[in-house]
Amino acid sequence: MPTKPGELTFAAPRAAKPPRHLADLSPDERRAAVAELGEKPFRAGQVARHYFTRLSSDPSEWTDIPAASRAGLAEKLLPELMSVVRNISCDDGATRKTLWRLFDGTLVESVLMRYPDRVTMCVSSQAGCGMNCPFCATGQAGLTRNLSAAEIVEQIVAGARDLRDGEVPGGPARLSNIVFMGMGEPLANYNRVMGAIRRLTDPAPDGLGLSQRGITVSTVGLVPAIHRLADEGMSLRLAVSLHAPDDELRDTLVPVNTRWKVAEVLDAAKRYAEVSGRRFSIEYALIRDINDQAWRADRLGRLLKNQRAHVNLIPLNPTPGSKWTASRPEDEREFVRRLEAHGVPVTVRDTRGQEIDGACGQLAAAER
Repeated sequence: MPTKPGELTFAAPRAAKPPRHLADLSPDERRAAVAELGEKPFRAGQVARHYFTRLSSDPSEWTDIPAASRAGLAEKLLPELMSVVRNISCDDGATRKTLWRLFDGTLVESVLMRYPDRVTMCVSSQAGCGMNCPFCATGQAGLTRNLSAAEIVEQIVAGARDLRDGEVPGGPARLSNIVFMGMGEPLANYNRVMGAIRRLTDPAPDGLGLSQRGITVSTVGLVPAIHRLADEGMSLRLAVSLHAPDDELRDTLVPVNTRWKVAEVLDAAKRYAEVSGRRFSIEYALIRDINDQAWRADRLGRLLKNQRAHVNLIPLNPTPGSKWTASRPEDEREFVRRLEAHGVPVTVRDTRGQEIDGACGQLAAAER
């Protein structure tokens, strides 16, 4: 049973536990782990510097650590957690999707997207997803297990390393934004996701030193966990996958709505905005003849009018064999117009990655 609100009852099936990794541990825990190996505690900071700052997992490069100690430290603190099954690119290489095989054979995905002014990485927090949204490839696959904090961080460290080494067209670059919008419901894996975020935002050498403001956490609306996130005192961006402004339809599109209705979800998001000082985002996948009617745009506009909110409309990237498909261009334009008429800021998401099975879970499903 959960011990805190926000560590929810959407339990993952029992699975083999990933090996302990440096990125699972706080700085104090790392020092204790190093001491258990018979090494001086300050070695933990050296290993962390190599991993988080120099992006190196190769002990042969750790020249500031005695050669006799390197292999043991690497084995115990930096075990291999995942390997690349394949990389698929589009947009002249600016968008790259990676399919990972985890230590137990589980498959997850991440996507790196390079823009002229930023580099964004979309990462997975679970293998599969237990939210069962019918238009989502990951939801159709069901939940396999939660990812560890280190398995989440490793996706990002690998992306940062490839950017640094110029393996993404456009020359060396640094990650600027992380979005927890890959496979899984991040707030159903709350503790591990927050552990990963702390590793991402801890200053060097204890972490990657990324800005909290550059990290977005998405949720289908797990209300207790949204409140818990507000109480963390961080300046993350919250994104709520709403997809319908009315409970009748949302009960079908986002089944967790049968537990927490639209009004409860939006109240929690508004509180998060008040506490964090950040506006929240409403993610809304436009599905032809399902949720793209003008009256639903008006209803959403009335719900969000004068709120610290922004709507991100997503042209649906249909999954193979699905009855769901993207809205007509004219319906999309009218939806935007209606929201703007209510004074609600709205953008239409760039539809990158369609030719590489860009929607979460499509590549893993094809591999399986």
